Amino acid sequence: HTLAGKPFNISSPQQLGRVLFDDLHLPAPKAAKGKAVSTAADVLDELAADHEIVRLVLEYRQLTKLKGTYVDALPLLIEAATGRLHTSFNQAGAATGRLSSSNPNLQNIPIRTALGREIRAAFVPRQEWKLLVADYSQIELRLLAHMSGDEVLVDAFRRGEDIHTRTAAEVMGVPPMMVTPEARRDAKAVNFGIVYGISGFGLAAQLGISRAEAEKYIKNYFVRYAGVKRFIDDTIAEVRRTGVTRTLFGRERPIPEINGRNPSARGFAERTAVNSPLQGTAADLIKLAMVRIDAALQAAGHASAMLLQVHDELVFECPPEELDAVSRMVKQEMEGVCQLTV
Repeated sequence: HTLAGKPFNISSPQQLGRVLFDDLHLPAPKAAKGKAVSTAADVLDELAADHEIVRLVLEYRQLTKLKGTYVDALPLLIEAATGRLHTSFNQAGAATGRLSSSNPNLQNIPIRTALGREIRAAFVPRQEWKLLVADYSQIELRLLAHMSGDEVLVDAFRRGEDIHTRTAAEVMGVPPMMVTPEARRDAKAVNFGIVYGISGFGLAAQLGISRAEAEKYIKNYFVRYAGVKRFIDDTIAEVRRTGVTRTLFGRERPIPEINGRNPSARGFAERTAVNSPLQGTAADLIKLAMVRIDAALQAAGHASAMLLQVHDELVFECPPEELDAVSRMVKQEMEGVCQLTV
């Protein structure tokens, strides 16, 4: 309010837009006639480096989200009798077959920012016990390697290489030793972008590079990972023919829009056709692992409990004396649930 020279409602896009673009004359993005100028995150991100008020607005948004979604909401949902927080898992909430979690959603507890990690630190096991967390490493990219049979991708995983460094080297044409942290980060965006059917336009926006450069990255990727390109083309053709995608275990998801007239709906359907078998198979794998781990815990008479599934990760609570045995068992069951080529 001091920087704006007056009080205003920071959470109101209209008031914020007037303060930033009319009163303070910050460079405004173009808006359609009669439409309010956008104060969306991507617009503010571009202005943040040069204007303190914009940095404070972004920080305010982060804090209000953390406060509203977690700090204020979660304590009210704690069960008085147990002093614990209970979520509901929805078996059929997501089209790809992933579990979803609601009331509260415990699959989106933040971790990327220092403040987010403070909230995660509030989740503790019962006294004297330990939390055990086991997650699948790069599961969707491993499944892409298995399902596409791409030689370069399979080779990278079999050698235990860092897949993002390898992609950076392949796509940018430099030896792995020379890959910078920035180049690895860009390659990570390309790797995950390919799995989700990213366009040159989308990748350019994500990495802050020109569209031409982004398209060159994608083109280079498909030259080096020709098996992945084949897999994507074959998958889309198959779904066009049958109208459904399948996971490795045969679970189907209908995608009728893939033959629709609307180009943007058709494009979305094509991306879904490629991503669903990967994300869906990952969901199948972890559910199978959960069933086997649950049986193993009971058979061994362990007191340890499975608390949470966060897509490709499982969270357990263990008494200290069981930690080693349960860790070994969980690793064995998660790794042994299905034989892949990688």
